[in-house]
Amino acid sequence: MTTIPGASAIRTVQADMDRPDHQAAVLAMVDAYSRDPMGDGAPLSAEARARLIPGLRQHPTTLIFLAYDGEAPVGVAVCFLGFSTFAAKPLVNLHDVSVVPTHRGRGVGRILLAAVEARARELGCCKLTLEVLDQNHRALRTYLAAGFKRYSLQPGAGEALFLSKRLK
Repeated sequence: MTTIPGASAIRTVQADMDRPDHQAAVLAMVDAYSRDPMGDGAPLSAEARARLIPGLRQHPTTLIFLAYDGEAPVGVAVCFLGFSTFAAKPLVNLHDVSVVPTHRGRGVGRILLAAVEARARELGCCKLTLEVLDQNHRALRTYLAAGFKRYSLQPGAGEALFLSKRLK
């Protein structure tokens, strides 16, 4: 469990995807994120809802943290282990980080990031990576305050851009 002094009674747990209650919480949190304007702006499709939990359970590098306020899930960090070729060490990519609107501004995001970082350190990871929309100002402030920076390898080489190509 990870907490931040001065934050409300938020607790985090690493999700056990064999537990039905954790499965339900992950599905609910990812669906809430999907509905958000900084997500997909719509609920998960029926197909995505049906495939999400089995897919996360089958993926060999899945690492998920849930934030709870009492018994209610209020945030999620869906992560995947990767590998840095330059450092020759594992890394953690924060693929989805979301806090329900009622709990934004209460330190939940910081608590989730701290839990992910602690686990990454335990695993011997060299870094955390993530992507964020440039108009998601609240998330950007949280990430920058947690020590994230725009990625560059060396001065003058430029900053990394995140690109995507849909395969349908």
